[in-house]
Amino acid sequence: MSRPTIGLALGSGVARGWAHIGVIRRLEKEGIRPDFVCGTSIGALVGGMYLAGKIDALEDWARELGKSSLFRFLDIRLSGGGLISGSKLFSLLEKNIGDANIEDLPVPFSAITTELGTGHEIWIREGNLAKAITASYALPGLFSPQQINDRWLIDGALTNPVPVSVCRAMGARLVIAVNLNADVFGMTNIGEAEDSFMEEENGGLGKVFHARSPLNLMKHRFFDKSGSEPSIFGVMMSSLNIVQDRLSRSRLAGDPPDITIAPRLAQHGLLEFDKAEEMIAEGEEATDRSLPFLMHAMKVLS
Repeated sequence: MSRPTIGLALGSGVARGWAHIGVIRRLEKEGIRPDFVCGTSIGALVGGMYLAGKIDALEDWARELGKSSLFRFLDIRLSGGGLISGSKLFSLLEKNIGDANIEDLPVPFSAITTELGTGHEIWIREGNLAKAITASYALPGLFSPQQINDRWLIDGALTNPVPVSVCRAMGARLVIAVNLNADVFGMTNIGEAEDSFMEEENGGLGKVFHARSPLNLMKHRFFDKSGSEPSIFGVMMSSLNIVQDRLSRSRLAGDPPDITIAPRLAQHGLLEFDKAEEMIAEGEEATDRSLPFLMHAMKVLS
């Protein structure tokens, strides 16, 4: 019997997306390779790098990443459509995947984005891979929108956090969804991990604002906590958690995947990019928990 065509839907979750690497590693170990890959935000980054043959380089970079080293890639600015322009990260992507186009990848790939002017869900299925990935993770307020084909595009998490529907539309018979937000809503203190990360003494954004600068006051309002009230940045990150959680529940209820892999990531903040080792390991463990159901589904659908 031939196995069913498999679609892999990699969900959004910012730094928690390192768990996708563990999921892919574990599936490959079982000889399971997707026929379609769809990714939203960090899911587009990991999925695109995987299909471009650069998953090893991405994993090595993620494991070596510390709080201070991450900020070397974030070009801070106080004008434009985002706090971070993203040009340094885009250059890093280009360095690794060159001018690769989506249509040249070994299996069909789609990066999910949102059109800023209309709120429409946009699937990027052709063109420059690095640009598509950058548009998919363009978190509003943090990263600048990306212009592709005369449209300004932002993070796909605002419309389709776990792109099961895209895998189905592309022709997948069996869809494996990786939901990074299955156990995070309400499980962590509001904005605590994000505030701590951004205010790291030797590496956070706090170093951008010098003590004598008039911008220092704005730094404290954005990134410091006063008493029990969360900072603006903490509120932004927690709001993203709420949007991803509620929208994921709604979309997955309307178009459920055949198999859901749900890493347990409640203890990790959205910006804890330096915790790759733990999150990759949890991605592998979450896949282990789902493997019996996946094998059964493949047998039934064959």
